[in-house]
Amino acid sequence: MDEADNPFVPGAGTPPPLLVGRDKLVHTAEIALSRAKNGRHGKSFVAVGLRGVGKTVVLNKVRRHAEDNGFQVVYIEAQAEESLVALLAPQLRSILININRLSAAGDLADKALGSLRNFANALKISIGEIGIEFDFASVAGQADSGNLANDLPELFVAVGKAAAEANTAVVILVDEIQYLPDPEISALVMAIHRVNQYGLPTVMIGAGLPQILGKMGDAKSYAERLFDFPRVEALSRENSHKAIAEPAREQDVVFLEPALDAIFALTEGYPYFLQEWAFVAWNAAEQSPIGLDVIDAAKPEAIRRLDESFFRVRLERMTPRERQYMLAMAQLGPGPHASGDIAKQFGASVQSVAPTRSNLIGKGMLYSPSHGSTDFTVPLFDEFLRREMADADK
Repeated sequence: MDEADNPFVPGAGTPPPLLVGRDKLVHTAEIALSRAKNGRHGKSFVAVGLRGVGKTVVLNKVRRHAEDNGFQVVYIEAQAEESLVALLAPQLRSILININRLSAAGDLADKALGSLRNFANALKISIGEIGIEFDFASVAGQADSGNLANDLPELFVAVGKAAAEANTAVVILVDEIQYLPDPEISALVMAIHRVNQYGLPTVMIGAGLPQILGKMGDAKSYAERLFDFPRVEALSRENSHKAIAEPAREQDVVFLEPALDAIFALTEGYPYFLQEWAFVAWNAAEQSPIGLDVIDAAKPEAIRRLDESFFRVRLERMTPRERQYMLAMAQLGPGPHASGDIAKQFGASVQSVAPTRSNLIGKGMLYSPSHGSTDFTVPLFDEFLRREMADADK
């Protein structure tokens, strides 16, 4: 079949041709934004899930909805090597300039811009680091202590007041939130708490790996009341079938039921993997309908693409000891596994490998589903590692 007509789009954060199984989450976000814009409390939330479940896709859909409906949007992707301040400052400057252009904004937008200048200067964020110029006057005593926990809430309040005066609202979208250091998470939680206390039109929607639950709870005990933490899981069999069958049908191509069942079994319903398998199967098929024989023929290419584009790049970022720890996990089969069992397979004590486990959690490769247990944040990663071991033994 014509590869140019292939509707499937495997890629990090790339919108699929049909977003299924996420309607409730998107609707929850839209209601929270609408309530904030109408002067009512819109509860913030952080979507929690493994790699490849579509958290970033959901955030981008919410972003488009917010932009289409006149919200002031801040969108950041947390990164281990860049501070929250450096990520926030340029985008807050942009939305405040937008607010300042609104006829109803008054002086509060100017004051908020001054608070932003104080904030950046006090926290020693250089012009070169964030690539912007602070071409507005400072406001004495506002967000200028140099303490992030004090200054970020003050800055958010200033931004929220300017938005309220201009009859608009602010949505702060934070992807990969688990990469923020604990003090930055604490300051962010405090800032959202403060704008809620003032009743200001500001909502934060984040997305992160499962370890964010513990990090936010450790940061502030009231985080679990301030935020909801909806789980983003793999798709059901019905939704997995729909995600493949309906976009194909729009191109007058049919995936037969056994083929859809085979893809679901191979991917366990994880959206990224569904897109990859459907993409490869389409290209492998000579004509419609696409049956089980095509899925069998597509298997080597689909696995090769996933290994190279999704799995191996993550393995290569790890140290030799971290790789050995993950290989020990993989040898135990599908997780989660008790930390003691992994240490035994590794050939060391729990205490001696605890720093390695902690590093892998910090790098976003592992998480702890319950006390004393460990699993991969990347679905089917154990299968990939066993393939790697088998190849190494040849």
